[in-house]
Amino acid sequence: MGPLGFNEIIVILIIVLLLFGGKKIPELMRGLGRGVREFNDAKSNVRREIEEGISEKDRTAASAANTPASNTSGQA
Repeated sequence: MGPLGFNEIIVILIIVLLLFGGKKIPELMRGLGRGVREFNDAKSNVRREIEEGISEKDRTAASAANTPASNTSGQA
């Protein structure tokens, strides 16, 4: 089963128009647009949080490497 052709898309659009009517389709598209926007916002937030976590981990590792080591030879 390959990609949809032009005729199949036209048939699907006609069925959608018959099922929902011309007045309901803009409302459906607005809802779909809001859903896509919320998904993209959530995706961006997750990506930013991951990047912040990675950069924070790198900063703490770099600061730990720069601090002088304490006497760990066991001599008191």
